[in-house]
Amino acid sequence: MRNRYYFRSHLSERRFRALVKLFSLDIPALTAAQMLGVRRQTTQRIYSRLRARLILEACRDSQPFTGEVEIDESYFGPERVRGKKGRAAAKKIVVIGLLKRGGRVYTTEVEDCSKRSLQPIIRRQVLAESTVYTDGWASYDGLIAGGYRHYRIHHQRDEFARGRRHINGIESFWSFAKTRLHKLRGIRKHRFWFHLKESEWRWNHRRENLYRLLLSSLRKLPLK
Repeated sequence: MRNRYYFRSHLSERRFRALVKLFSLDIPALTAAQMLGVRRQTTQRIYSRLRARLILEACRDSQPFTGEVEIDESYFGPERVRGKKGRAAAKKIVVIGLLKRGGRVYTTEVEDCSKRSLQPIIRRQVLAESTVYTDGWASYDGLIAGGYRHYRIHHQRDEFARGRRHINGIESFWSFAKTRLHKLRGIRKHRFWFHLKESEWRWNHRRENLYRLLLSSLRKLPLK
């Protein structure tokens, strides 16, 4: 029987749907291959193409934020090298995250945490006259001049929330992303971005049935 969800596939539709189900449950590719009796290479190829689809849809649906937006940076990668702390941590991948309160999160890699690296992304992804919340990092200086209402939380002074002044939402996303990436037991650097955007997609659709969401997408445009 022809597989409606994956063109030119030798995998039956029933088994393919089972594989999509395991992907939606965040079961690693190797475990999924063992559970279904599918070749590891086949499972990894399908997982990679599903991630590419998620990224395509995330980019297509990524509209600039407005309203209240939390902004923060985080670091992904190996354990910190002794003597390197915080924003100076060595061998880390730097990511900026923006979270619209009550809405979606947007993430992307950046070269470093300088004003030059962070602010163009903020200005592109957050409309002027929005209210933005950040920590006290100096690279966020000047956002008011860019047309934003800017409020800070000074973590270095042990301040973490003051009324609506907090970045708890984006910090919750960091915890979610790092927990699920840790389960993968190491990711090649050139694959990190795919897994980061998958974490973003899972967070943005965390209240939906991910399996049905994927099948609906694949009915409209099957994998090739």
